[in-house]
Amino acid sequence: MSEGPPVELIDPATLRAWIDSGEAYVVDVREPHEYAMAHIAGTALMPLSRFDPGAVRPPEGKKLVIHCASGVRCGVATRHLLAAGYRGKVHRLAGGIEAWYHEGLPIARG
Repeated sequence: MSEGPPVELIDPATLRAWIDSGEAYVVDVREPHEYAMAHIAGTALMPLSRFDPGAVRPPEGKKLVIHCASGVRCGVATRHLLAAGYRGKVHRLAGGIEAWYHEGLPIARG
């Protein structure tokens, strides 16, 4: 049995609902050039290449969601976060922004 909080995969529709209702604090762990090409509006950019678990501070009452391009790097970031002692629940966007895009959900640029 593993220690630490549970980690849950969520689908793009769930994330969209949480964003729309103001429930989500979303961290994008892709690199700045990827973020500039396409991102989910309102996300916090914390690239995995310089990821600081101590900087991840979701506002009170918000669900922490970590995402990347396809779902791999957000797993690495989640492991770093938990290893650093993060005690809250962590949600990961299954399939990353690629899944978000393929569901036809809005993409921001710049």
